[in-house]
Amino acid sequence: MKHILLWVLLLTLLTSVLLQGQVTIIVNEVPNNTPEDASIFIAGDFQEWNPAAPNYELIKQPNGDYQIVLENVTGDILFKFTRGSWETVEGTEDGGFIPDRSYTVTDGETLTLQVAGWEDLGGGGNQGQSTAVENVNILSESFYMESLDRYRRIWIYLPPNYDESNEDYPVLYVHDGQNVFDAFTSFAGEWEVDETLNDLFANGDKGVIVVGIDNGQAFRIAEYTPWVNPQYGGGQGDEYVDFIAFDLKPYIDDNYRTLSDRNHTGILGSSLGGLISLYAGIKHQNVFSKIGAFSPAYWINPELYDYLTNTPITQNLRIYQMGGTPEGASLIDNMQAVETILETVDDQNKITLLTEEFSDGQHSEWFWAREFGDAYLWLFEEEETMSAFNEIEYAALAFKVGPNPTDGKININIDLKEATALSIQLYALNGQMFYTEETAILNQGLHTIPLDVSKHLDQNILLLKVITNGEVFYSKVSINH
Repeated sequence: MKHILLWVLLLTLLTSVLLQGQVTIIVNEVPNNTPEDASIFIAGDFQEWNPAAPNYELIKQPNGDYQIVLENVTGDILFKFTRGSWETVEGTEDGGFIPDRSYTVTDGETLTLQVAGWEDLGGGGNQGQSTAVENVNILSESFYMESLDRYRRIWIYLPPNYDESNEDYPVLYVHDGQNVFDAFTSFAGEWEVDETLNDLFANGDKGVIVVGIDNGQAFRIAEYTPWVNPQYGGGQGDEYVDFIAFDLKPYIDDNYRTLSDRNHTGILGSSLGGLISLYAGIKHQNVFSKIGAFSPAYWINPELYDYLTNTPITQNLRIYQMGGTPEGASLIDNMQAVETILETVDDQNKITLLTEEFSDGQHSEWFWAREFGDAYLWLFEEEETMSAFNEIEYAALAFKVGPNPTDGKININIDLKEATALSIQLYALNGQMFYTEETAILNQGLHTIPLDVSKHLDQNILLLKVITNGEVFYSKVSINH
């Protein structure tokens, strides 16, 4: 028996050793405009995509090559080279965006690579020509940040009909403004927020004002982190979000036609911008009701978890967080940890939270650009729903709900012309979504769908939305007290 246990132990140790890959990476060619004293780093899914981790700096060799030996990496990895920040990430020869590099680790192998260009030294990916649409403008090249005693460029996107209408609009504040609208100013590709919103407007969306706030380049980590990280510094996040809440937002509300209340105000960003967006929304719940965190870098400030645990949720919040599987298990795990904490502290059901994981998502602007439209529609969905309830009949002839008022259980009666899929959604009057379900009906004709609303008898009115075959039906459901 002892011999068997010994063999099992040896086999386990051998397997462990074999699984620990080692690969030597050599960069034997860099662009001619690379600064002589440049430090070059490798950032990837195996180290939280940190662009300046000291343990992942390539060492310059006497022959001019840069080299690093990666220990304990296995399987398929994704990575890029930087000069210490995402602003200085590698790109094409003219500074254009390139996708993440990929490699399947073979233990003991040497990988020789070349860097074709740097995004910050090649015009940001669209050299010499702006890609921003005509309804994007630079509000200020030097907006004063009183809480930080700095100046910052601010962009503003106005809906296509802004000048011709008298409408007031919701507002979304977005970090890393260089990347939001314009490939020319971007350091890693653009989000195409302006093109996406213009397309949505052309298809019936009522529009939103977007305020893009440039990052502070060397101050980016500092401003996007609420707490000091022992290795990377930071810790000026409070001053940064106070600037948005107390200086920038009042200016926007005073000078543009905005719906200035918290229910129409959101904040959104990616990576460190995702971290600071969540922090801003929780700290300033009286200012923001919508929070978007794309590929959030929660890892740099683990203090966030205690902060979320100990901060009361006093206002209704709508929170969207997303990431890609290739970005690493830790990013996904961190989003789940945030979701678990928020579900635990949300004892009054004030938070509507959606966490999404995409199998192909990478820590890159193309991914965030692709998902921005859906995220925006979800974050501002209750505004569209409330507007619909206020503007149309509450029940179509082919759609009836009863008993109404109800003591807790209702039947949705709908006459279908053909087999179809149904989306059923239930909201509070403030727009908070309580329930959503997708179901398929295989036969045409009159159908009765039961729905239990007994968990929400503390409400006076519930709002029911059913989407089928391109049609949307609404109904108010009264609670019988």
